[in-house]
Amino acid sequence: MRKEAILITGANGEVGHGLITKLAQNSDQLILAVDLQPIDKDLEPLVHKSVVGNVLDKELFARLISEYAITAIYHLAALLSTRAEYTPETAHKVNVEGTINLLQLAIEQSHWQGRPVKFLFPSSIATYGLPGKEAKAKAGMVSETQYNMPTTMYGCTKLYCEMLGRYYNRHYRQLAADPEQHGVDFRCIRFPGLISAATVPSGGTSDFAPEMLHAAAQNIPYSCFVRPDTRIPFMAMPDAVTALLKLAAAPKENLSQIAYNIGAFAPSASEIHEIIQKTYPEAEITFEPDAKRQQIVDTWPEDVDDSAARKDWGWEPNYDMNKAFYEYLIPTIAERYQTP
Repeated sequence: MRKEAILITGANGEVGHGLITKLAQNSDQLILAVDLQPIDKDLEPLVHKSVVGNVLDKELFARLISEYAITAIYHLAALLSTRAEYTPETAHKVNVEGTINLLQLAIEQSHWQGRPVKFLFPSSIATYGLPGKEAKAKAGMVSETQYNMPTTMYGCTKLYCEMLGRYYNRHYRQLAADPEQHGVDFRCIRFPGLISAATVPSGGTSDFAPEMLHAAAQNIPYSCFVRPDTRIPFMAMPDAVTALLKLAAAPKENLSQIAYNIGAFAPSASEIHEIIQKTYPEAEITFEPDAKRQQIVDTWPEDVDDSAARKDWGWEPNYDMNKAFYEYLIPTIAERYQTP
């Protein structure tokens, strides 16, 4: 008998750290961690098996399913927004083909197990593409079906993968003589900008907020690459992990859609600056907008309508802006950079 296990790709990233920690605390299922880099030392005791590998490597997953029955997949691996713009074709290959590889694995596992495999997929506000800052201010809170016209390769791949998930969930091989009976239980969250105290920023276009804080904590001058009035939704990393687990646990019959917005707080860059300056009065933070990156952020909504997530599976953030910064981010990041 193959052992049942949960598979996490991109396990070494910001979301992966928090997710593995929570799953290890609250579940007795084995955790399989896959990442391009060796898993961090603090995560090693929490996982049953860690594999250094690429989501494009089908042989890697073939070896895993020969030994394990995968009951749930958290597909976190992706090339993020800023890096994706420098290598868009590579980003498409990793983000789309990697997702298809995992969806194929999930559909095969669903067939063999006689039940749908849960597939949790983190999408992004990058799936939106508002015409510019005037339209953005006028639109206010944006729902899942509005302005789905992304301007970045990252946003395009995330939106397309949402559609792939819907296909594997509801329509896979629909004209075949023996169509798949179970499908993949695909569930998706469109995350806002995520701010983590456990890991350093890693290439997201929303990373101006955590970059600002990490620089101040190290007493390093920082030039923010967006205007002070720039506003997008953000979320503390613990809430992002809670949301994934909460959506995974929700009864399928309660879910009215495939992809859900979730929100927490939506400050301007200047409001974030003010909070950091109160804690670090000597911090040297200036605003020197990068026109190209600013143009991207101006296509993302000021805030999101997450009423469907609140209604369908009881989404509610634990961290508002003050709690996120004063109780989680600032003290934890300050401790990270304290000299012995």
